Amino acid sequence: MPNTNHDTHDTLFTTPLDKSARFSFDEEVVACFPDMIRRSVPGYGQVLAMLPILARRHCLLRQVSNRGARVSRVYDLGTSLGAVSFALADKFAPDELEIHAIDISAPMIERAKSVVGEHYPDHDIRFWLDDVCQVDLLPCDLIIINLTLQFLPPDQRLLLLQKCHHALAEGGILILTEKTHLTDERDDSWRVERYYDFKRANGYSDMEISGKRNALENVLITDTLHKHHERLAQAGFERSLTWFMFLNFASIVAFK
Repeated sequence: MPNTNHDTHDTLFTTPLDKSARFSFDEEVVACFPDMIRRSVPGYGQVLAMLPILARRHCLLRQVSNRGARVSRVYDLGTSLGAVSFALADKFAPDELEIHAIDISAPMIERAKSVVGEHYPDHDIRFWLDDVCQVDLLPCDLIIINLTLQFLPPDQRLLLLQKCHHALAEGGILILTEKTHLTDERDDSWRVERYYDFKRANGYSDMEISGKRNALENVLITDTLHKHHERLAQAGFERSLTWFMFLNFASIVAFK
């Protein structure tokens, strides 16, 4: 996603916060979100760069647009500022994809509409302010869930994946990118500490790391990779594989 003059440095946790404060995708987060993601999510740029490559193999124009043309419908569930739309629109012609980008945060959607529309006005990219658990999905070739499932109540995650499986065409794929944890406490602790080292190397102080960790407690709830694959199988996906991993972040592709 290109930088804009409106992007600011992430300084949300440079001062001590009330321990009861909880992380939310409000205007303050939106203003610094690109910087936050760049410095907090190892491998995020590589995942985005691979999305058009994976999409090219599976977006085979199986759907029909409102104008009667053959297209591939794509869902980006939890779009935030539209980075997935940017990545796909940059590599696909305007008439190849019909992208539906959905997020529950009004500030995110408003900013994404403005920025993506400015850069790709000819692409069919539709932004929806909605709950991904409640929205109906039309038949599609590709669904992308980047760093979103972890913010949903655990009892809603399987239901969303079942809905995704039902909507995907045969030959379509789901790409799921999540923060994960390990079952072995010693291994998980080592990996988490290396993640904090990564954040320190990107300019975050110990106060900022601790502040964000406290704000995300009971807001971002991770699963193990095994749990993700097990849940995908329960949702109907007969095959899934982890195609990318960097520290405690992983991306999975599930095949219909």
